[in-house]
Amino acid sequence: MRPARFISRPNRFIAHIEMDGRTETCHVKNTGRCRELLLPGVPLAVQAVESSSRKTKFDLIAVQKGDRLVNIDSQVPNRIFREWVTSSGHFPDLMVLKPESSFRNSRFDFYIRTESQEIMVEVKGVTLEEDGVALFPDAPTERGLKHIADLCSWIEAGHEAYMVFVIQMKDIDYFVPNYATHPDFGQALASAAGRGLKIIALDCEVGFDFITARDFVEVRM
Repeated sequence: MRPARFISRPNRFIAHIEMDGRTETCHVKNTGRCRELLLPGVPLAVQAVESSSRKTKFDLIAVQKGDRLVNIDSQVPNRIFREWVTSSGHFPDLMVLKPESSFRNSRFDFYIRTESQEIMVEVKGVTLEEDGVALFPDAPTERGLKHIADLCSWIEAGHEAYMVFVIQMKDIDYFVPNYATHPDFGQALASAAGRGLKIIALDCEVGFDFITARDFVEVRM
């Protein structure tokens, strides 16, 4: 990782950054808004990428927000979840952990089979924090609504389903759906919880060149 500072974000895929006294164009590995994070002058952690097919030489990985380092790499939450499943013992009779599995109109992040159950899991990365509270989503998500509906259908078919919120920072008081940004998502999630959807949130220890799952965070509906 290399230190840099944020200048601007002309579109959701790239950012202009200042590094070693020069301006570089950097790939943003998160298509969310991240407006509260990507402010002019904030410190960044970027990763050099060697590829002849790339137009940019760096990936934007993390952003400093006050005392917190926030990872914004949208590919990280699935890796964090996989590592957590295999090390935490949350599924003690785990037999299968398979990435990307389809059901109805959705493709979910993981399919899990234990000795007694088939489980579908959708993982959501969380980068939005306000006064110690983590929120999701940071923009309306019709895809998220579809995931909730199809997870409920999976439950009705006699199986288990999880929605896992990987909070890409630490020192979070609790997690709550972002009703202000997408009330339908919050209402659908609360309804799904009443129908058997298991909802968990995990925060992360984030360093300049690492991220790992840390602990459960209270979920409030």
